Amino acid sequence: MEQRLSNEEIALFKAFLAKTEKKSFNLADFCFGKQLDFVQDSSPFATAVCSVRAGKTVGCAADLIHTSLQRKGIVCLYITLNRLSAKRIIWPDLLRICREYNLGAKINESELSLTFPNRSVIYISGAKDKSEIEKFRGLALALCYIDECQAFRDYIRELVDEVIAKRLFDYAGRLRLIGTPGPVPVGYFYECSVSKQWAHHYWTMFDNPWLPIKSGLSHEQILQRELDRKGVTREDPSIQRECFGRWAFDPNSLVFRYNDSLNDYDELPSLGNNWNYVIGCDLGFDDSDAMAVLAWSDRDPRLFLVEEVVKNKQGISEFAAQLDTLIKRYNPTKVVIDTGGLGKKIAEEITRRFALPVSPAEKQRKFEYIELLNDALRTQRFMAKKKSRFAEDAKLLEWDRDEPNPDKLKIKDTFHSDICDAVLYAFREAYHWSYKEEVKLPKPYTDRWYSQQEKKMWDQAFERQRQMESYQDPWSE
Repeated sequence: MEQRLSNEEIALFKAFLAKTEKKSFNLADFCFGKQLDFVQDSSPFATAVCSVRAGKTVGCAADLIHTSLQRKGIVCLYITLNRLSAKRIIWPDLLRICREYNLGAKINESELSLTFPNRSVIYISGAKDKSEIEKFRGLALALCYIDECQAFRDYIRELVDEVIAKRLFDYAGRLRLIGTPGPVPVGYFYECSVSKQWAHHYWTMFDNPWLPIKSGLSHEQILQRELDRKGVTREDPSIQRECFGRWAFDPNSLVFRYNDSLNDYDELPSLGNNWNYVIGCDLGFDDSDAMAVLAWSDRDPRLFLVEEVVKNKQGISEFAAQLDTLIKRYNPTKVVIDTGGLGKKIAEEITRRFALPVSPAEKQRKFEYIELLNDALRTQRFMAKKKSRFAEDAKLLEWDRDEPNPDKLKIKDTFHSDICDAVLYAFREAYHWSYKEEVKLPKPYTDRWYSQQEKKMWDQAFERQRQMESYQDPWSE
């Protein structure tokens, strides 16, 4: 008797065949309209300014793989702020595509690379500071993506102009800068996004067809949920930036309110040797060590950032040597150091081995002191150089408005500033706030001096009269 398969068994068998059947990779399977226009643009230099959840990362991954498959023996590169972010943002998408389409790529997890059978390679990397851009000089690139460009410091200018652009010569390669508008429309990414020398692309979460499918909500419903959560309208700068991908000045998103026109200075005022100094230190290894020297005088109400030192991946001896140099140069009233984590052991080692006078940095009530520093910035009581690391980082460090508890302040972890922490530690130890304006007495026998003397005599007379009127004779009763 012939045994027939049930409809359910037939469906399962077809599903099995579909899974085991080798698929051919097609760029259009991963990219929707505006996204596809961007990755297929033949212009050598192009920018993409997008909102959040616009699906730009999947488009990057598909383009990197497509380019690698089309040409033999080439190198493609993806760069973002740091290696960990690169691994978190795009690495899963690259692996998923390679495995889903059985592309035969050799995966190297330690160096974050994919090598295809045609010898083409995709490298995933980070560039969190100027020292890390040197590692790209030896590559000949067919395609390079730089992601989250709005969060890079100004060294991205050198990364592009002096390093990546010249690595494109061999293959007439393409360079793509992508990101979401930052809270201040300044910097290299903004300049490129409006430059006539670059091709420009723009799309938002409203163009992403996968968002409603995944969420079960329409684009408008997703937006309304965010508006209700934040208690704002569509015109709010953060909504314009994050949901509509538009450049909008958004100072309320910034942690520090540095303003070039208010807080920049050229040189310290000429007040002789009447300066006091304090040094704040923030320790790191994966992050950088940072030292900030602040100065104030009894003759000036302002606090000045006079020197910064930021170094990456150095040992205790190197750190101690730099700190010793600063101490000898400025003779500070106090040196404070972050003792969180291993910082306490490092501080004790510095004191014991190098005899440097360091104290633990005060870290309680951090957000209160951020507001005090912001008040000093608003009132021009805190000054820094507009080319300083602090001024640069202050335009990038944002509050995390996605924190589920709106009453809890949190700083975004997409960008970390070592120097801002060092400045804040030193700021807490400075006594610039004790300044009192000197009262200048008039020269004797001038009209102003006579008026002052007359007022003084009248005040004394009125005071004696008041005392006499309030006097009670104890014997009068």
